[in-house]
Amino acid sequence: MAFSLNDIIKQQVNSAAGGLEIPAALKNQVLGGLSDSILGSLTQTATKAGGINIIKDLFGGKTPVESSPVTQLAGNLFNTNVLKKLGLGAVLGTALTKLIPNILGGVTKVFKDQNGDGKVDMNDILIALGGSGIGKSVVTSVLGGLFKRR
Repeated sequence: MAFSLNDIIKQQVNSAAGGLEIPAALKNQVLGGLSDSILGSLTQTATKAGGINIIKDLFGGKTPVESSPVTQLAGNLFNTNVLKKLGLGAVLGTALTKLIPNILGGVTKVFKDQNGDGKVDMNDILIALGGSGIGKSVVTSVLGGLFKRR
């Protein structure tokens, strides 16, 4: 069964945020905001010059999750688009923002060497998402399929 990157992110968000007490009325907005911020960061990074290599280095373990530009952008997006609008307070806001590296770390673990060639590359990412990746164009399979929302 194929999963979208958004599905994988949502699963990691729900797992990471499970121990936090988020106000029930805002829980869906907060969890959705975390997911959207991470997906938005990956999408924005993928569309800029050198972005695919940044993502590949993150998923391949060459760049630590904590220092990745993807993680930093996701934190900025979450702070700007969610925390400032919901007014959750500094303690909960900080706790939620600190989840982002853990969530991205969980996402990157999904994308291991899927095809046995000894490295993590875009084919592995596509295989993890349920496609073969071989013989497909970068534009239609990587950017189109990788960042497809459900």
